[in-house]
Amino acid sequence: MNLIFSPRELMYEHRTAPLVPWPAFRRRMVQHGMYAAILVTASMVVGTWGFTVLAGQTVIDAFLNAAMLLGGMGPVGEIRSTVGKLFAAMFALYAGLAFLGVATILFAPVFHRVLHSFHLEEQHRSAARPGTDRTPPREDR
Repeated sequence: MNLIFSPRELMYEHRTAPLVPWPAFRRRMVQHGMYAAILVTASMVVGTWGFTVLAGQTVIDAFLNAAMLLGGMGPVGEIRSTVGKLFAAMFALYAGLAFLGVATILFAPVFHRVLHSFHLEEQHRSAARPGTDRTPPREDR
């Protein structure tokens, strides 16, 4: 699957456009899932490296610390060095933002689809009532 998209492909449909079909929506969800997985994987690599090199932990303990912080649970194990404590503090702040970012990436297509369907229902209701159509008449008829 191609991970490089044009800006047009990254945009969601316009409010006047119909909802994308389910296969396109599933494809969008998979794309967003891949973006989230890339962010989590990169964060885990950096966190594991930092806890191993800067905090002097074993690789498995460093991996556990990175995973716990990225999951919002908090650090595990003792860190003795000042550099390690500084890294843990900075990684904890980053992990909180990364957690929110990943959640946003994953839920954005769902929220967009729900809000878009509400907007389309409102357009349909207002078009069904005479005199309430907010869209200008089309000139091509």
